[in-house]
Amino acid sequence: MVTDPTIIRIGQVVQLGHQGEREAARLRFAEIWEEIGGEHGDPLQRCTLAHAMADVQDDVHQELLWDQRAMAAAGLITDARAEQAGVSPSPAGLYPSLHLNLSECYRNPGDRARAREHLQHARATIGALGDDAYGQMIREGLEQMAERLR
Repeated sequence: MVTDPTIIRIGQVVQLGHQGEREAARLRFAEIWEEIGGEHGDPLQRCTLAHAMADVQDDVHQELLWDQRAMAAAGLITDARAEQAGVSPSPAGLYPSLHLNLSECYRNPGDRARAREHLQHARATIGALGDDAYGQMIREGLEQMAERLR
């Protein structure tokens, strides 16, 4: 169960985005980003926020920027920090989704080579995910991406 108040707030803003309030979500995410110290904030909070912020972007270049921020922060998250915050999957379990998102960002403007590279990275890290609903969703996303890149 997530116990980090900032991660909980990010989750609430994610729901706002899912309800179609993309601009409102972007504004709230930007506020939280400033509160946590932006690029210098806690890596877990940065990764979580950037990963979610990417999903509410209308411009693929902005989406890519946020996905790159999420990936950079992911490499700094420790298992202990994730456990302390009550977050799952483990930090290793973030990589399949992060690479899948980056693959999509590169595919959209037509950089298929980079898109394939990130798809390969996602496949290489998929073992960190369980066989639960989240793991199945990411696996299905990988198959769909592979199909789009054929």
